[in-house]
Amino acid sequence: MYLEIKNIHKFFGTGENRTEVLKGINCNIEKGSICVLLGPSGSGKSTLLNIIGGIETAEEGSISINGDTIENMNEKQLSLYRRKHLGYVFQSYNLIPNLTVRENIEVGAYLSDNPLNVDDLMKTLGLYEHRNKIPNQLSGGQQQRTSIGRAIVKNPDLLLCDEPTGALDYKTSKEILKLIEDVNKKYGNTVVLVTHNDAIKNMADRVIKLRDGQIRHDIVNTEKTPAQELDW
Repeated sequence: MYLEIKNIHKFFGTGENRTEVLKGINCNIEKGSICVLLGPSGSGKSTLLNIIGGIETAEEGSISINGDTIENMNEKQLSLYRRKHLGYVFQSYNLIPNLTVRENIEVGAYLSDNPLNVDDLMKTLGLYEHRNKIPNQLSGGQQQRTSIGRAIVKNPDLLLCDEPTGALDYKTSKEILKLIEDVNKKYGNTVVLVTHNDAIKNMADRVIKLRDGQIRHDIVNTEKTPAQELDW
Protein backbone atom coordinates (compact mmCIF):
# COMPACT_ATOMS: atom_id res chain seq x y z
CA MET A 1 0.00 0.00 0.00
CA TYR A 2 1.37 3.43 -0.98
CA LEU A 3 0.02 5.63 1.83
CA GLU A 4 -0.63 4.01 5.22
CA ILE A 5 -2.28 5.99 8.03
CA LYS A 6 -2.35 4.22 11.39
CA ASN A 7 -4.10 5.31 14.59
CA ILE A 8 -3.57 9.06 14.15
CA HIS A 9 -4.52 11.19 17.17
CA LYS A 10 -4.19 14.96 17.18
CA PHE A 11 -4.93 17.47 19.95
CA PHE A 12 -5.15 21.26 19.95
CA GLY A 13 -4.96 23.51 23.01
CA THR A 14 -3.78 22.83 26.56
CA GLY A 15 -5.33 22.11 29.95
CA GLU A 16 -9.09 22.50 30.09
CA ASN A 17 -9.07 23.75 26.49
CA ARG A 18 -7.31 20.66 25.16
CA THR A 19 -9.43 19.18 22.36
CA GLU A 20 -8.93 15.97 20.41
CA VAL A 21 -9.48 16.80 16.72
CA LEU A 22 -8.41 13.43 15.25
CA LYS A 23 -9.50 10.35 17.20
CA GLY A 24 -7.62 7.33 15.90
CA ILE A 25 -7.63 7.62 12.10
CA ASN A 26 -6.82 4.42 10.18
CA CYS A 27 -6.87 4.13 6.39
CA ASN A 28 -4.78 3.16 3.37
CA ILE A 29 -4.60 4.90 -0.02
CA GLU A 30 -3.41 3.19 -3.18
CA LYS A 31 -0.75 4.62 -5.45
CA GLY A 32 -2.06 6.58 -8.44
CA SER A 33 -5.58 6.91 -7.02
CA ILE A 34 -7.72 9.97 -6.29
CA CYS A 35 -8.88 9.98 -2.67
CA VAL A 36 -11.39 12.54 -1.38
CA LEU A 37 -11.43 13.45 2.31
CA LEU A 38 -15.00 14.62 2.77
CA GLY A 39 -16.58 16.29 5.76
CA PRO A 40 -18.03 19.48 7.23
CA SER A 41 -15.93 22.29 8.66
CA GLY A 42 -14.25 21.13 11.87
CA SER A 43 -14.33 17.43 10.97
CA GLY A 44 -10.52 17.19 10.97
CA LYS A 45 -9.97 16.66 7.25
CA SER A 46 -7.54 19.57 6.69
CA THR A 47 -5.65 18.67 9.86
CA LEU A 48 -5.22 15.12 8.56
CA LEU A 49 -4.02 16.48 5.21
CA ASN A 50 -1.45 18.67 6.98
CA ILE A 51 -0.17 15.69 8.97
CA ILE A 52 0.18 13.65 5.77
CA GLY A 53 2.10 16.59 4.32
CA GLY A 54 4.43 16.87 7.32
CA ILE A 55 3.18 20.39 8.10
CA GLU A 56 1.68 19.33 11.44
CA THR A 57 2.63 16.45 13.72
CA ALA A 58 0.35 13.91 15.40
CA GLU A 59 0.56 13.06 19.11
CA GLU A 60 0.02 9.38 18.36
CA GLY A 61 0.07 7.09 15.35
CA SER A 62 2.13 6.82 12.20
CA ILE A 63 2.02 7.75 8.53
CA SER A 64 4.19 6.01 5.97
CA ILE A 65 4.57 6.76 2.29
CA ASN A 66 6.17 4.10 0.11
CA GLY A 67 7.53 2.56 3.30
CA ASP A 68 9.06 5.79 4.67
CA THR A 69 7.61 6.67 8.08
CA ILE A 70 7.20 10.42 8.59
CA GLU A 71 7.55 10.51 12.39
CA ASN A 72 10.99 8.89 12.14
CA MET A 73 12.30 11.83 10.12
CA ASN A 74 14.26 14.73 11.60
CA GLU A 75 13.51 18.28 10.43
CA LYS A 76 16.05 18.14 7.60
CA GLN A 77 14.70 14.80 6.36
CA LEU A 78 11.12 16.08 6.64
CA SER A 79 11.99 19.17 4.62
CA LEU A 80 13.60 16.99 1.95
CA TYR A 81 10.57 14.67 1.96
CA ARG A 82 8.20 17.61 1.35
CA ARG A 83 10.48 19.03 -1.29
CA LYS A 84 11.00 15.82 -3.26
CA HIS A 85 7.70 13.97 -2.90
CA LEU A 86 4.86 16.42 -2.21
CA GLY A 87 2.90 18.96 -4.20
CA TYR A 88 0.47 21.15 -2.26
CA VAL A 89 -2.53 23.06 -3.68
CA PHE A 90 -4.30 25.46 -1.32
CA GLN A 91 -7.65 27.21 -1.43
CA SER A 92 -5.75 30.51 -1.39
CA TYR A 93 -3.42 30.46 -4.37
CA ASN A 94 -0.28 31.66 -2.54
CA LEU A 95 1.35 32.88 -5.75
CA ILE A 96 4.32 35.27 -5.69
CA PRO A 97 2.70 38.52 -6.86
CA ASN A 98 5.63 40.02 -8.76
CA LEU A 99 6.48 36.84 -10.70
CA THR A 100 4.90 35.78 -13.99
CA VAL A 101 2.94 32.57 -14.47
CA ARG A 102 6.05 30.90 -15.90
CA GLU A 103 8.24 32.14 -13.04
CA ASN A 104 5.76 31.03 -10.36
CA ILE A 105 5.73 27.53 -11.86
CA GLU A 106 9.52 27.54 -12.19
CA VAL A 107 9.77 28.13 -8.44
CA GLY A 108 8.38 24.61 -8.02
CA ALA A 109 10.69 23.21 -10.71
CA TYR A 110 13.78 24.47 -8.86
CA LEU A 111 12.81 22.28 -5.87
CA SER A 112 12.87 19.05 -7.86
CA ASP A 113 15.62 16.79 -9.16
CA ASN A 114 13.27 15.56 -11.88
CA PRO A 115 10.91 18.40 -12.85
CA LEU A 116 8.42 18.26 -15.67
CA ASN A 117 8.92 20.41 -18.75
CA VAL A 118 7.49 23.84 -17.86
CA ASP A 119 6.27 24.68 -21.39
CA ASP A 120 4.53 21.31 -21.81
CA LEU A 121 2.89 21.66 -18.40
CA MET A 122 1.65 25.20 -19.10
CA LYS A 123 0.06 23.90 -22.32
CA THR A 124 -1.61 21.05 -20.40
CA LEU A 125 -2.93 23.58 -17.89
CA GLY A 126 -4.16 26.00 -20.56
CA LEU A 127 -1.74 28.66 -19.32
CA TYR A 128 0.78 28.94 -22.12
CA GLU A 129 -0.79 32.06 -23.64
CA HIS A 130 -0.83 33.66 -20.17
CA ARG A 131 2.76 32.69 -19.32
CA ASN A 132 4.07 36.27 -19.10
CA LYS A 133 1.22 37.65 -16.98
CA ILE A 134 1.53 38.30 -13.25
CA PRO A 135 -1.14 37.03 -10.81
CA ASN A 136 -3.22 40.23 -10.63
CA GLN A 137 -3.72 39.99 -14.40
CA LEU A 138 -5.30 36.54 -14.07
CA SER A 139 -8.77 35.28 -13.18
CA GLY A 140 -9.25 33.19 -10.04
CA GLY A 141 -9.34 30.01 -12.11
CA GLN A 142 -6.13 30.93 -13.93
CA GLN A 143 -4.43 31.66 -10.61
CA GLN A 144 -5.50 28.26 -9.27
CA ARG A 145 -4.23 26.61 -12.46
CA THR A 146 -0.90 28.33 -11.86
CA SER A 147 -0.78 27.09 -8.27
CA ILE A 148 -1.52 23.55 -9.52
CA GLY A 149 1.26 23.98 -12.07
CA ARG A 150 3.70 25.02 -9.34
CA ALA A 151 2.78 21.90 -7.35
CA ILE A 152 2.78 19.48 -10.31
CA VAL A 153 5.99 20.69 -12.01
CA LYS A 154 7.96 19.03 -9.21
CA ASN A 155 6.60 15.71 -10.52
CA PRO A 156 5.50 14.79 -6.99
CA ASP A 157 4.44 11.32 -5.93
CA LEU A 158 1.66 12.80 -3.84
CA LEU A 159 -0.54 15.81 -4.68
CA LEU A 160 -2.37 17.25 -1.65
CA CYS A 161 -5.28 19.57 -2.44
CA ASP A 162 -6.93 21.53 0.38
CA GLU A 163 -10.34 22.83 -0.80
CA PRO A 164 -8.88 23.71 -4.23
CA THR A 165 -12.25 24.94 -5.53
CA GLY A 166 -13.35 26.70 -2.34
CA ALA A 167 -12.84 30.22 -3.70
CA LEU A 168 -14.12 29.53 -7.22
CA ASP A 169 -17.48 29.70 -9.00
CA TYR A 170 -19.30 26.58 -10.22
CA LYS A 171 -18.00 26.57 -13.80
CA THR A 172 -14.41 27.28 -12.81
CA SER A 173 -14.58 24.72 -9.99
CA LYS A 174 -15.48 21.99 -12.48
CA GLU A 175 -12.65 23.09 -14.78
CA ILE A 176 -10.15 22.83 -11.90
CA LEU A 177 -11.48 19.41 -10.86
CA LYS A 178 -11.19 18.17 -14.44
CA LEU A 179 -7.64 19.52 -14.51
CA ILE A 180 -6.77 17.60 -11.33
CA GLU A 181 -8.35 14.51 -12.89
CA ASP A 182 -6.36 14.99 -16.12
CA VAL A 183 -3.12 15.52 -14.20
CA ASN A 184 -3.74 12.31 -12.24
CA LYS A 185 -4.27 10.35 -15.47
CA LYS A 186 -1.33 11.89 -17.33
CA TYR A 187 1.33 11.89 -14.60
CA GLY A 188 0.08 9.14 -12.26
CA ASN A 189 0.29 11.20 -9.07
CA THR A 190 -1.61 10.00 -6.02
CA VAL A 191 -4.14 12.73 -5.20
CA VAL A 192 -5.64 13.43 -1.76
CA LEU A 193 -8.31 16.11 -2.04
CA VAL A 194 -10.06 17.74 0.91
CA THR A 195 -13.55 19.11 0.36
CA HIS A 196 -16.88 19.72 2.08
CA ASN A 197 -18.70 19.47 -1.28
CA ASP A 198 -20.49 16.12 -1.34
CA ALA A 199 -20.73 16.02 -5.16
CA ILE A 200 -16.94 15.95 -5.61
CA LYS A 201 -16.72 12.50 -4.01
CA ASN A 202 -18.19 11.01 -7.19
CA MET A 203 -14.98 11.63 -9.19
CA ALA A 204 -12.80 9.81 -6.64
CA ASP A 205 -11.50 6.26 -6.50
CA ARG A 206 -11.74 6.37 -2.72
CA VAL A 207 -13.99 8.42 -0.43
CA ILE A 208 -13.18 8.84 3.25
CA LYS A 209 -15.89 10.69 5.18
CA LEU A 210 -14.89 12.33 8.45
CA ARG A 211 -17.03 13.77 11.21
CA ASP A 212 -15.90 14.92 14.65
CA GLY A 213 -12.38 13.64 14.08
CA GLN A 214 -13.36 10.10 13.14
CA ILE A 215 -13.83 8.17 9.91
CA ARG A 216 -17.54 7.51 9.47
CA HIS A 217 -17.35 5.88 6.02
CA ASP A 218 -14.46 4.55 3.94
CA ILE A 219 -15.75 3.69 0.47
CA VAL A 220 -14.19 2.42 -2.75
CA ASN A 221 -16.02 4.10 -5.62
CA THR A 222 -16.57 1.55 -8.39
CA GLU A 223 -18.62 3.88 -10.60
CA LYS A 224 -16.70 7.13 -10.91
CA THR A 225 -18.26 10.19 -12.53
CA PRO A 226 -15.99 12.27 -14.78
CA ALA A 227 -15.29 15.65 -13.21
CA GLN A 228 -16.90 17.54 -16.09
CA GLU A 229 -20.18 15.66 -15.43
CA LEU A 230 -20.36 16.51 -11.71
CA ASP A 231 -23.38 18.54 -10.66
CA TRP A 232 -24.24 20.40 -7.45
